[in-house]
Amino acid sequence: MMKNITIGITAHVDSGKTTLAEAILYKTGVIRKLGRVDNGNSALDTDSIERERGITIFSSQAEFTVDGTRYTLLDTPGHVDFTAETERTMCVLDYAVLVISGTDGVQSHTHTLWKLLQKYEVPVFIFVNKMDLIGADKSSIIRNLSSKLSAGCVDFTGSSAEIAEASAYCSEKLMEKFISESSIGITDIAEAVKNREIFPCFFGSALKMEGIDEFIDILHRYTEVSAYSNEFGAKVYKISYDPKGTRLTHVKIMGGQLGMRDEICYRDSDGNDVSAKVSSIRFYTGEKFRNAEYADPGDVCAVTGLPETYAGQGIGFIRNSERAYIEPVMTYKVIVPDDINVYDALKDLRILEDEDPQLHIVWDEQNREIHIQLMGAVQIEVLTRKIKEKFGFSAGFADGAVAYKETIRFPVEGIGHYEPLRHYAEAHILLEPLPLGSGLVFDTSCSEDELDRNWQRLILTHLAEKTHLGVLTGSPITDMKLTLVAGKAHLKHTEGGDFRQATYRAVRQGLRCAESVLLEPYYEYELEIPNENVGRAISDLQHMSAEFCSPEANGDISVIKGMAPVSELSSYQAEVIAYTRGKGRLSLNFSGYRECHNTDEVVADIGYDCNGDIENSADSIFCSHGAGYNVKWDEVYDNMHLPLATAGKDDSENSEDRKLKASRFIEKAVSDEELMAIFEMTYGKINREPSRAFKKTKAVNIEDKSIRLPKYSGPDYLLVDGYNIIFSWEDLKKIAEENLDAARGELINRMCNYQGYAGCELILVFDAYKVKGKHRDIEKYCNINIVYTKESETADTYIEKVTHSLSKDHRVRVATSDGVEQMIILGNGAMRISASEFKKRCIAAETAIKEYIETMK
Repeated sequence: MMKNITIGITAHVDSGKTTLAEAILYKTGVIRKLGRVDNGNSALDTDSIERERGITIFSSQAEFTVDGTRYTLLDTPGHVDFTAETERTMCVLDYAVLVISGTDGVQSHTHTLWKLLQKYEVPVFIFVNKMDLIGADKSSIIRNLSSKLSAGCVDFTGSSAEIAEASAYCSEKLMEKFISESSIGITDIAEAVKNREIFPCFFGSALKMEGIDEFIDILHRYTEVSAYSNEFGAKVYKISYDPKGTRLTHVKIMGGQLGMRDEICYRDSDGNDVSAKVSSIRFYTGEKFRNAEYADPGDVCAVTGLPETYAGQGIGFIRNSERAYIEPVMTYKVIVPDDINVYDALKDLRILEDEDPQLHIVWDEQNREIHIQLMGAVQIEVLTRKIKEKFGFSAGFADGAVAYKETIRFPVEGIGHYEPLRHYAEAHILLEPLPLGSGLVFDTSCSEDELDRNWQRLILTHLAEKTHLGVLTGSPITDMKLTLVAGKAHLKHTEGGDFRQATYRAVRQGLRCAESVLLEPYYEYELEIPNENVGRAISDLQHMSAEFCSPEANGDISVIKGMAPVSELSSYQAEVIAYTRGKGRLSLNFSGYRECHNTDEVVADIGYDCNGDIENSADSIFCSHGAGYNVKWDEVYDNMHLPLATAGKDDSENSEDRKLKASRFIEKAVSDEELMAIFEMTYGKINREPSRAFKKTKAVNIEDKSIRLPKYSGPDYLLVDGYNIIFSWEDLKKIAEENLDAARGELINRMCNYQGYAGCELILVFDAYKVKGKHRDIEKYCNINIVYTKESETADTYIEKVTHSLSKDHRVRVATSDGVEQMIILGNGAMRISASEFKKRCIAAETAIKEYIETMK
């Protein structure tokens, strides 16, 4: 079995990457005639669009052999618009060759490629090209590489002794060996290269074939063959179609052996199990390929006969790739000719999405429109040409807009209930915000005693299979952990589709209740302008809400670096060229998503109607008298069949808890005459024997309980909507019908008792009463705070302001049955207690106090 090493070649556009690949293939005898990128006849740019434009768009494969070792060379795109194709290739590389222009040095896109190579832990060889041009200086380039990429960049063009000495400074292990033995072997250096401690640098000219033989020798000398498992595994890095329309799955064999007619089992992107037989195995070099009976560990090949595979997929023991680092930042509406059926066009575009998953084809059912996410203008040109050649119609692209995303600020528990006649499912999904760039994470903490494992797995599948849309702009959600915390099935009536509906509705309902945050993509930019234009540039950047460092002067040119919203910076290139008279240059690289700098404006412009989005309903379906009926999302909490998991754990009390709280309240009441008067008015006189009444009790430690809510730094707060509670509790409502003041006084006394028992900070809010005019009145009564809102200020408005402020550091609950207020509360990160539930808690507190009093007699 021949030794296999896979090498990818990558670079900033126009650095000479494909020319170097062409030179390597020529020197190793793979091709007999040198092609030229500018002539459109290079061996690896096989697509007609690539040859016409003179850039690499699709990754391509070639093979060459050196002294019994077979190398698979993967040429990747250099243009920033096609970086996603480059990233997909990196997951199968053993080594990478990063090509740097000798006259330009490390450029903006070079940094992006370097980050990707770091992410995938790929060892790197650096070839500095175009050293034949005026201005290319080796010592200057080495300093540039060391300062901008890594101190491990070492010049490998010297003698073996010079290479060994320079390498010793990059590794403690090598330095110890160099000091003790005065030399370092090739194997030692190769190991350090493999571990990304050393990045060998070589210099030459690919166009003039200078330094190519020496570079091939360096590659062969300092690369090692990877160890592979005997168990079968493969990683899919690309999907394509040959000229006859045959679907090709490009894979690297990571273990075991793949043979013709082998049956492969895997899961598609929707989580469905697939079993298919391999019908052919192809090894490509450019357009040509050879068929083989087997593919061995380390081989990179194209396989036919495997449907529903996708880029980034792991087969066998290999895991799927993590979330991609590079994502499209713009979305466009696809304009289909009148004589083309839009559904047929959608089907065709799905084929292109199969080849490039980052296209993100989105179907808007309401408007019957196709939307597509892209990286930039060059990709639009290429896609237009590709659609024409492949499907025979001319597509247009309009309404280019930023691809926004949404997340949430505070945790919230979403409820989904689906119970039409003879169906049943309820799912509770906890939505928690994660750091920016985390993507979506799915988990379960639901007991299998409560919900069978198979149902839980199905719910996790449904969470992952759908692009869940936010409620601000209808953009995809991200940076959240979605955890199944509770669920319920019916032994007879539950089917798999029921939990799909319940899961989708739970996520959506949680989003409706949460405080949503709009995220927008940011560019990392590098702006080179003449010194006299610095003032104009800084003024522009400030207006674009950009972050920037102090300009770095380099002769007559200044360089400004920083980050700015894509929405502001995407069209700035034309302005730079205009005001610098062609002397300025703007380089952009996607740097991730951050909170939107003008959320209100964007939300208004997009005008997304979350209530009208019937495809993403937050409502639930319940059953009554043999028929299903719709329950609005803001009323689901009052109808759900399971208690809130995030509240139940925290609020459940055992007998010992109740006893401790009651005794603690009595101790406090005994030392407070005003509170004691209210207490004895409710419960009667108690035994004041000092040894009994003043007995110290152990405080209840809330950290001892299993709570799924975040940790807070301050005390708990309970806000009570006074008049809402009065007119919700029947006994108080009857009192209020005769005397509102008496009902208000009774509620105040009950709240004093409840606060003493619960130990929270209690704020009782009444609509504008007592004070007429513009001033709000807040008074301390016994152990509670009473707020009488100012004129024209409702209790709802006051509670909204207070919950928004307090929820950042405190756990906040609001007692009310006001549906509108409920929305506000949940959106601010607080939790609602309905009037009926709050009454139950007050009765439970009174019962616990009375029971404790009985023990004191």
